[in-house]
Amino acid sequence: MIALRTFELFEAAASLLYPPVCTLCSGKTRAGEYLCEQCEAKAMRIVAPFCQQCSEPFEGAIATAFTCANCAHRAIYFDAAVAAYRGRGIVRQIIHEFKYGHQVHLRHLVARWLCAAFDDERLRVRQFDMIVPVPLHPTRQRERGFNQASLLAELLAARVSIPCKPMLKRVRYTTTQTALDRAERMENLHNAFRLRRNSDVRGLHVLLVDDVLTTGSTLSECARVLKRAGAISVYAATAARA
Repeated sequence: MIALRTFELFEAAASLLYPPVCTLCSGKTRAGEYLCEQCEAKAMRIVAPFCQQCSEPFEGAIATAFTCANCAHRAIYFDAAVAAYRGRGIVRQIIHEFKYGHQVHLRHLVARWLCAAFDDERLRVRQFDMIVPVPLHPTRQRERGFNQASLLAELLAARVSIPCKPMLKRVRYTTTQTALDRAERMENLHNAFRLRRNSDVRGLHVLLVDDVLTTGSTLSECARVLKRAGAISVYAATAARA
């Protein structure tokens, strides 16, 4: 965390010395922005129709709310998971650079995409008591240097004035999820999370935060732990839907 604060000071100083340029094309952009208007326009928003449970978008003329077959035929413990953007193209590229390229400053852009999830009435009409980031295992967090979900959750919490607390911990180191299918992800994550000592979520409405929703297995397992500990409802928000 100290290293991150040092980076923030360096980031602020650099912004005074160098004019802002687009992260992707190096074209001119406005102060405080990371993409030019042309690149920003390539970020694909999720629009209806989409699954009300996991936000998976569908092609075709579906006029009524629906739940996709993947959600209907398995146990899902979150009440709904909402993402505003498709995890493709520049959105995928920016999130990848943020997580794996140590481009920590991009958290501000990714957090803006995350905040856009509150445009959706599934979140907009809710009153949440707490924001909880999806935790990384300590080994992976040491390797990466930060937990991307925590950074995004803190920025979101400041924006929407909801307390952010790390109520969960990851107690089992799991293999990377990227190459696993849905069933393998669920098995890989079983009993991987636990409520932190002295954490109390009884009677609370909780919002889980992560960077990307792929199959929903991670969010569902976290929601299962929170509900088993007494949370009334658990919704989820992510910056993108893969």
